Amino acid sequence: MTDIQIKRVSILPLGLVNAHLIHDSNNAILVDAGLPGTERHVAKALSDIGLNYNDIKLIVITHAHVDHAGNAATLKTLSGAPIIAHADDLPYYRRDKPMTFCATGWFGKLFIKTGLMFEPYTPFEPDILLTHGETLDLSSYGFNGSVVHTPGHTQGSLSVLLNNKSALVGDLIASGILLGGIMFTGRAKQPPFEDDPQAVGNALLKLADSGHTTFYMGHGGPLPAKEVCRHAHHLKNS
Repeated sequence: MTDIQIKRVSILPLGLVNAHLIHDSNNAILVDAGLPGTERHVAKALSDIGLNYNDIKLIVITHAHVDHAGNAATLKTLSGAPIIAHADDLPYYRRDKPMTFCATGWFGKLFIKTGLMFEPYTPFEPDILLTHGETLDLSSYGFNGSVVHTPGHTQGSLSVLLNNKSALVGDLIASGILLGGIMFTGRAKQPPFEDDPQAVGNALLKLADSGHTTFYMGHGGPLPAKEVCRHAHHLKNS
């Protein structure tokens, strides 16, 4: 297997909303699908690295919020790639029931009032559904790494762990002011919503303790393990 690279897909500018492409010269795994109607940003990121939709071998949806799962159905149609997600978020992917949101501060409370997080998206059925304790080895998709369950932001949150010590953790952590990367991008913080901060802290420390050194996220980042650990200890002690 060739060297793994990670390409940020700017769903919204300035790191406000990110997806990511794990890629080599021939294949890619898309981590998160972005907001509905933003597939052009994925197409551009693929073009920048000499790839196209057909080179996506797997779509990982880290959790069911609209800015991560909202365009999953469209991107599956465009790429033909299977979608992996976790069973604990399945009712939201199917749109069987509305998401619930636990605000972490004033910005989250304001965000809920805008209604943006409740924007509908096309329901979809994941092709690969992890349950508690299960992982997916990525070697059959051409990359050294795995998809693991990291609950806390939502109960069904997933992370992608690569053998090059990178971790793509969705919304387990964020950086920057407000939603993402305008300023203070090197300082970790909670995202606007978080179901279980203690579980998030435990998950982040476990990933750092296992040797992961660089953390990529849906808002802001990336961050080094030292800063991630500082934030994780703060969550556990709060």
